[in-house]
Amino acid sequence: MTKLTVKDLNVKGKKVLVRADYNVPMNDAGEITNSSRIDGSLPTIDYLLDEGASVILFSHLGRVKKEEDKAGKSLKPVSDYLKEKGYDITFVPETRGQELEEAAESLKAGELLLVENTRYEDIDGKKESTNDEYLAEYWASLGDIFVNDAFGTGHRAHASNVGLSTYSDQAALGILFNKELTTIGATLDQPESPFVLVLGGSKVSDKLPVINNLIDKADHILIGGGMAFTFLKTQGKTIGKSLLEEDLLDDAKKLLEENGDKIILPVDYVCAEEFSAEAAYETVAGDIPDHLMGLDIGPESIALYADYIGKARTVIWNGPMGVFEIEQYAKGTEEMARAIGENTDARSIVGGGDSVSAVESLGYADAFSHISTGGGAMLELLAGTDLPGVKAIDEK
Repeated sequence: MTKLTVKDLNVKGKKVLVRADYNVPMNDAGEITNSSRIDGSLPTIDYLLDEGASVILFSHLGRVKKEEDKAGKSLKPVSDYLKEKGYDITFVPETRGQELEEAAESLKAGELLLVENTRYEDIDGKKESTNDEYLAEYWASLGDIFVNDAFGTGHRAHASNVGLSTYSDQAALGILFNKELTTIGATLDQPESPFVLVLGGSKVSDKLPVINNLIDKADHILIGGGMAFTFLKTQGKTIGKSLLEEDLLDDAKKLLEENGDKIILPVDYVCAEEFSAEAAYETVAGDIPDHLMGLDIGPESIALYADYIGKARTVIWNGPMGVFEIEQYAKGTEEMARAIGENTDARSIVGGGDSVSAVESLGYADAFSHISTGGGAMLELLAGTDLPGVKAIDEK
């Protein structure tokens, strides 16, 4: 079924509530270090302003569970960034109350209003994260129409996305959100072969639904990260102190028995005695000694995976190959970014924080067909799951 999009709406003279994703990284000085998520929301904002609307923006930033968590979690720097870009924006440092209500009431066409971090509402009863009806209805009362442009939270049912959809007269997808759905959806519907799926990260449990959903479509699934060791254990390999999900050994074994030619596992690993940047490390092929743990894929695995990627016509990647935040265990992830980026004949999609960071830091962002703004939401799409944030949107 086709969902309503922002371009289907008559917004002239309306106050449009927009759920954006401004969960941006900041340094200790409170300065935004990567503005790509803010920039990604601008096409929807610009469209609404050009059509004669005013815009009330909602977003979360980080996790806020208690009062002291508020430190460094205000959206004020986002407001400052948008003001520097030339937008007529007002920031309200609260999520409810008279100041917010008066600011929303007086908002005129062409103006923006940014509400404080929606997760502040999680301090007293998790009202945002549990989709509190009262909170959602209150926020919806501030405007006329709701537009969800936060793909990154599309797999969550929160007051600021599903709740606002429920209590607004009209609910539509923003330009960014709709692009994510159509781009990923079209690629999954008709992937050009060879289709290579690259999956990393720590847990098999996070990626198992994706593997099960795409095993028949993919030509090869390259496994890295901590999740690889559960698969290797089922082959009788010694994995030392590496990450293991014992409760998923049977699932992993069944997948390998039925699809052994499709699922490609690492053949060597960068190992250390402990999870630490200071620990001595070495490359191990085959069995991992009991005193070591695997923290990245090794050079032979990198070469093997790069060969599969180089021959692919469709590549989808989600998840790091190792402990990306520690330099000596980042090479596997970086080399996947390089291999995919250099295959300019392939349609390539990447999602997930560490994977995207590797692509951007190495300068390959422009070489990818699509960089997804949502790691978890992208995984849900790859698993064939309906996103709560989409289900709540009105149909055309």
